[in-house]
Amino acid sequence: MRVLVTGGAGFIGSNFVRRMLAGAYAGFEDAEMVVLDKLTYAGNLGNLADVLDDPRLRFVRADVCDRDAVEQALAGVRTVVHFAAESHVDRSVRDGDAFVASNIVGSYELLRAALRTGVDRFVLVSTDEVYGATETSSWTEDFPLRPNSPYSASKASAELIARSFHRTYGLPVCTARASNTYGPYQFPEKLIPLFVTNLLDGRTVPLYGDGSQVREWIHVDDHCRGLALIAGSGRPGESYNIGGGTEISNAELTGLLLEFLDSDWSRVRFTEDRKGHDQRYSIDCRKIREELGHRPLVDFRAGLLDTVRWYADNRDWWQPLKQPGRLPVAVLAEPH
Repeated sequence: MRVLVTGGAGFIGSNFVRRMLAGAYAGFEDAEMVVLDKLTYAGNLGNLADVLDDPRLRFVRADVCDRDAVEQALAGVRTVVHFAAESHVDRSVRDGDAFVASNIVGSYELLRAALRTGVDRFVLVSTDEVYGATETSSWTEDFPLRPNSPYSASKASAELIARSFHRTYGLPVCTARASNTYGPYQFPEKLIPLFVTNLLDGRTVPLYGDGSQVREWIHVDDHCRGLALIAGSGRPGESYNIGGGTEISNAELTGLLLEFLDSDWSRVRFTEDRKGHDQRYSIDCRKIREELGHRPLVDFRAGLLDTVRWYADNRDWWQPLKQPGRLPVAVLAEPH
């Protein structure tokens, strides 16, 4: 079996590739893998350093919007797992052009090519942010999509295009909507790696508003295991929520990171809140649990502590990524 993974040099995609090549997913133990990645600022071949020499892996540097390159990469592929996307909300608020191009047009090109080449399964990796925000309830998969940022709107648009390819052409598409994901190799513009690396460097950390925004978190290993289950046994045309079961406010999360790194609240800068900032995300994961048997295995506190230790032990990976021009100066902040 040959599997195409787009965005496979990114945070979640590279974890999926490494674990699949290690035989972690039933039904894919002998899979050959094609990784297609443009290697934008968040794509890093260093994320795949341990497996680049594996004879079952072929790397293709290309844009998902490149029709010819995508069709060539799909030769002989039976399963597609589509991670490639612009994914940082703050960047989408500043300029949404790349999000429309990559997340919408790129997904269309990949779906079109997958239909032409006759793949057996197409998994679109989406996000719980397509639901918008909820005050008290948890979203099931049939909840209306009400995205509130250019990023989440672009992902919802990709979902609708994918749905149309299933309903109109019969392409066997499944969609995965996961909660906030954390773990090693995450680009240091996202909350956890940004805060951890800033604290390790003696800098302050920028916390939006009063920090009361609530997110549900899942470890990258649990997220990818859910994707593998969907790729193997998900029902075509269906969407599946993948959550970790831990809801925590950004302020509470910051407190844990401060505790793990022997820091205090003097290292926190409360900043102006993000435009259109959703207050709470929460997903109901009974469907993937009952249909596919997925349950999160990584305890949140233990997984978070392991993640903090990984960044502490791997400065050579993240320090080059925080050079001027890679991240906005405002998120780096001066040493405390």
